[in-house]
Amino acid sequence: MADYRPRKTLFNPELRRRGIYILPNLFTTAALFSGFYAIVQAMNGKFEVAAVAIFIAMVFDGLDGRVARLTHTQSAFGAEYDSLSDMVSFGAAPALVVYEWALKDLGKLGWIAAFIYCVGAALRLARFNTNIEVVDKRWFQGLPSPAAAALVSGLVWVLIDNEWSGQEARWYACSLTIFAGVTMVTNLRYYSGKNINLRKSVPFIIVVAVALGFALVSSYPPGVLFALFLVYALSGYLLAALDWLSKRKKLAPGE
Repeated sequence: MADYRPRKTLFNPELRRRGIYILPNLFTTAALFSGFYAIVQAMNGKFEVAAVAIFIAMVFDGLDGRVARLTHTQSAFGAEYDSLSDMVSFGAAPALVVYEWALKDLGKLGWIAAFIYCVGAALRLARFNTNIEVVDKRWFQGLPSPAAAALVSGLVWVLIDNEWSGQEARWYACSLTIFAGVTMVTNLRYYSGKNINLRKSVPFIIVVAVALGFALVSSYPPGVLFALFLVYALSGYLLAALDWLSKRKKLAPGE
C-alpha cells in the first residue's frame, strides 16, 4: 500500500518558521555597518575616520551579546551573524585600513603583514566558535579580535592625531600588525569579563572608578584607548610569564 503520511515540506504546518530576534541583531548589524564604513573611508583616504569607525563597531559588538543575554534572545543565528560581522569589522577592516595607510609602502612585506593579521582574526574566530562550550568563560584563548582591531586602528588614530604620516610609521605599523595577528592565535589567557553580573549591586567605589575611567578616556581618546588596549594585549604575555614562574617554583624543591 502507498504511504499517505504527510511529508515534512515547507507547507507542512508541523514545521514552524523560525524567527529572528530583532534587538540583538540590530546591534550586530550596526557593528557590521561600522566595519564596512571603515573600509569605505580607508579607500577614500580618510584613515582617522576609519579608525574611529572600528572603535564604534567595538561598542556595538560589545552590546549585542549583552543585550541578547539580558533579554533572553540568544540564538544560533545570532551567534553566526555576530561571527561574520566580527570578521568584517575586526578582521578585514583593520587590515585594509593599516595597509592603505602605511603598509602598502613596504611592498610584499606590507600585504603579507596585513594578511597575517587577517588570517589570524579568521582563525581566532573559528577557534572561538568551536571551543565555546569547553573553555573557561572567565578567559579568552588568544587575544580577542576586537581588542586586536583596537590595537591596530588605535595606532593609526593616535599617530595621525600626532601628525605622523603612513610613510613615517610604516615599520611600527608593520610590527604591531604582525604582533596582533600572531597573538590572536596563541594560547595565551586574556580576561573576558563575562563573569561580571550587571544585575547585581556593586560598591559605590566601582561607580566612581567607572566615572573616572570615562573622564580619562575623554581627556585624550586616541592615546588613552591605544594605551589601554596595548596593556591588555601585553597582559596575556604577563600572565603566561607568571604561570611559568609559578610552575618553576613548585618544581624547585624537587630539582
